[in-house]
Amino acid sequence: MMKANRIGLMFGVLLLGAAAVVVQAQQRTGGRGAAPQPPPLFFKETWKNLEGNVAVTQEHVANPDLELKVYGKDVNITAEGNIPHIWTGLCSPSCAVAFRHKNSYVDLTGKARIRWIAKTSGFHQVRPVLKLADGTWLAGEYADAYTFDFHQIEFYPSDVKWMKLDMETRTTKGNLLDKVDLTKVDEVGFVDLTPGSGHGSGGYSDVGWIEVYGKSVPRS
Repeated sequence: MMKANRIGLMFGVLLLGAAAVVVQAQQRTGGRGAAPQPPPLFFKETWKNLEGNVAVTQEHVANPDLELKVYGKDVNITAEGNIPHIWTGLCSPSCAVAFRHKNSYVDLTGKARIRWIAKTSGFHQVRPVLKLADGTWLAGEYADAYTFDFHQIEFYPSDVKWMKLDMETRTTKGNLLDKVDLTKVDEVGFVDLTPGSGHGSGGYSDVGWIEVYGKSVPRS
């Protein structure tokens, strides 16, 4: 009888320990018993299909929730290669394209991410740019310089080092920042900091669709 009581007592202790582990796991996951979900799609822009090579305008934006922001001159859009995309070959000295959601900022902290399809020519590079809610512009150290053909890339803004950007001149200022608050981002886009060399190989970037995954933050 005493042996049976000891076995029962040990079994009860094990059950209590297992229950405590479950409670702790639920506390870490908000009581749902599942891992946190990645941020949802905040916006996607694919561009409207078109013919020719023309200056990009709001009319080319496919997503009705987005406002197009163009920084610099001679930023063109074309469908060459069957993918509608921005072409920077005529940009001088450089240019950037960004999108502003009409109703919301976006929180790009944590596992928020950006995806795009792009290719480059020569030594050109496509870098992410962000405009914070306070008006600060940032350019990322991350650079996409793939030249073989259009390809898709994905990166986490929270894992990128950022530098302040003078958007009027598209020049970086100061050093890489140790810390950046990405909880309220007003505009999201890309920049090619190198002047275009015109038509032909050697000096341009092509950027097609872009996706931004992050938490929506009401502007109000």
